[in-house]
Amino acid sequence: MPNTGKFFSDLETGMKTIGISRQAMVAALVGVAMVGSFSLAPQVFSPEAGAQPIQIEAPLGAPLSFADLIEQVEPAVVSVNVTTEREVGRLADMQQFFEQFRGMPGLDEFMEQRRQEEEEEPETQEGRSLGSGFFISKNGYIVTNNHVVDGATAIQVVLQDGRELDAELVGKDAQTDLAVLRVTEEGEYPFVNFGDSHTMRKGDWVVALGNPFGLGGTATAGILSADGREIGPDSPYTDFLQIDASINRGNSGGPTFDLNGNVIGVNTAIFSPTGGSVGIGFAIPAELADEVTKALIKDGKVSRGWLGVAIQDLTEDMAEAQGIKDAKGAIIADVTSGSPAEKGGLERGDIILSVNGDKVTDATSTTRLVGKLIANTANRFEIIRGGKKQTINVTVGERPSSPNANITPSSSSPSDDAVEDGQVVSEVGGTFEQMDDELRERLGLKAGENGLVITKVSKDGVLEEAGFQAGMVILEVNNKPATSVDALRKAISDAKRANRTKVLVAVRIGQITNYRTIDLSDAE
Repeated sequence: MPNTGKFFSDLETGMKTIGISRQAMVAALVGVAMVGSFSLAPQVFSPEAGAQPIQIEAPLGAPLSFADLIEQVEPAVVSVNVTTEREVGRLADMQQFFEQFRGMPGLDEFMEQRRQEEEEEPETQEGRSLGSGFFISKNGYIVTNNHVVDGATAIQVVLQDGRELDAELVGKDAQTDLAVLRVTEEGEYPFVNFGDSHTMRKGDWVVALGNPFGLGGTATAGILSADGREIGPDSPYTDFLQIDASINRGNSGGPTFDLNGNVIGVNTAIFSPTGGSVGIGFAIPAELADEVTKALIKDGKVSRGWLGVAIQDLTEDMAEAQGIKDAKGAIIADVTSGSPAEKGGLERGDIILSVNGDKVTDATSTTRLVGKLIANTANRFEIIRGGKKQTINVTVGERPSSPNANITPSSSSPSDDAVEDGQVVSEVGGTFEQMDDELRERLGLKAGENGLVITKVSKDGVLEEAGFQAGMVILEVNNKPATSVDALRKAISDAKRANRTKVLVAVRIGQITNYRTIDLSDAE
């Protein structure tokens, strides 16, 4: 049998002889990731007396040309060149190459030997990325995206006149994908002002400038396509502007202007199945960018308000179960022990209607309003509790880096602990027994808290239709503790007498609580 381990070693040696590196063979197949961190002491931003941002008088109607606008604002726009460094695995880079030899004798031994070598002598690789940015002050502060500079070991900006200047990171905020830089060379720089995206209407002209694909000094024009866009769970505090002015890779961090030369958005993402522009781009609204960048310049970070609650959208079914006509709001599903919410008096089952007078429409809008609050300040929360409106003052804390770290899912499925003992409630198609101390402790509940364990769910019953399973624990029924099976039956009877077809239930699954409704329309 041939020595196949030697074959792979010879193959590797031959590749080196003809000047082909492992990285070169797979460079077209893998991308360079940016990791690590880089930070400097934050500097306080003080607007210079008499300094004026670039301002333009907008033409009436559709402009014949955007040239005058672009000519005046372009000096404030820069290209951002970033150097990063990361550990790389040579074996991972060669994985696809060796895949064609999978199954040949000796391959596994060869790969294992190389894997051990990598653990002993890890390699690092330098990476580079390109983005855009713009000056917001005369003394050299620049706004860009967090993802442009994340993991940077060196940052350089290129001005319109071709000058290349070193820049330092002042602060960054991953939640809004914003970062602030400052050029290290003293001088006076042309800068632009943040405008107000709320003054823009769908269909208004916008102009985007930036550094797509490293080309630099590129301008595109289009209209505001939409506002208030949500583009993913990683951006819970941002309602994005959608624009159809072409933006591509490298435009990240660049400005989108209105016709007055005000920045109404910071370009941050595109929607594309191909990786290139298909006419759908997203920008961070100017008023949010202005607020975040001021905090970054002042403190080097953004301190967000934190309540310490788990919330859900208040659905129409949940509102109906409580006799509430307006279904706009967020219901508190759980309150973290020792949190600002608990100290302020908020409770599970409270429905949040507004924060400091600003109406909430769902869980997302509530999260954003709370996130905008200044940590350690008192704020007014209008709520509904037990069918009655009231106002509670809560001093919000500073959001921790991992606010849900103490919440862990159950290690077993609900049915693992289920037994079929207990009392049958035929109206909902389920069998229940009271929760014991051992289960209460395992679910992370307070000592003495009441609950009914579902031990059996009847086929085609209303519990099954609502998604309940054996092993789940019902904590509340229509905002009252589920102290017993009789209490459950009474809540069902009360709902029927009030001509309501829905019952609101707080259910514990592992260490997570959420609200669901049981539809009594088809109950016996």
